[in-house]
Amino acid sequence: MSEPRLTNPTLYLQRLGFDTPPAPTLETLRQLQLRHTGAFPFENLTTLSGEPVLIDLPSVERKVLHEGRGGYCYELNNLYLALLQALGFDARGISGRVVMGQPEGAWTARTHRLSLVTLDGIRYISDVGFGGMVPTAPLLLDSPAEQFTPHEPYRIEQHVDGYTLRAKVADEWRAMYIFDLQRQEDIDYTVGNWYVSTHPESSFARQLMVARTGEGWRRTLNNGSFAIHRIGTESERRQVADVQELINVLESEFGIRVPTNETLIQTLERLIQPQ
Repeated sequence: MSEPRLTNPTLYLQRLGFDTPPAPTLETLRQLQLRHTGAFPFENLTTLSGEPVLIDLPSVERKVLHEGRGGYCYELNNLYLALLQALGFDARGISGRVVMGQPEGAWTARTHRLSLVTLDGIRYISDVGFGGMVPTAPLLLDSPAEQFTPHEPYRIEQHVDGYTLRAKVADEWRAMYIFDLQRQEDIDYTVGNWYVSTHPESSFARQLMVARTGEGWRRTLNNGSFAIHRIGTESERRQVADVQELINVLESEFGIRVPTNETLIQTLERLIQPQ
């Protein structure tokens, strides 16, 4: 069975600033990952609207490239992998367990999708769907060294069960996710996506999470808390007052075309109420 293909790779590349298909090199991979996290926001509006999150490639392509939306890892990294493969990269999907914010040594559900890319025999992970701490450059898999990106430094620790990705935040190496190189099929991502989007204990079903990167900054929105994190300076934070302001922030700061869905609007109104 052949891999699903992008229907409009030209438009996709144009959105990322490429007029012609670039060669499958490390520099291209770096540019693709950096530009992708700036062009296409991480967001979970669909899980809050009561609608199913469709992760087949045609649905994701339509949502992200034509409907003015972003998505989360099962959407963005699916779309991104299809682009990498269309450009001739040796790339495949892998998965992991998000442990950011968990006690050290926590072992969570397998609910994160990312990509493994091999260039001239050297392996990298490339990820455009990890919210407010998404790496903005591909990372060498087989090196324990600190790796610099246009944003925070990262490092990858190897252990008996796979690997742990850590980011340096406030001079502390914090675990982001655990992952391995096990072969993944569409059904594996379907199961993970079903849990993430529908399980009552999933944070994606209970809170608004939006993120986007830019030159020297990250923007995040968690329920009604909007923040701009600039490298080397204090973060700017403010509380969104009402749902219309929230919609304005989603549109102006993240470039999201907010769908007119009554359930979504009611959910957003509830989420931004002071707790």
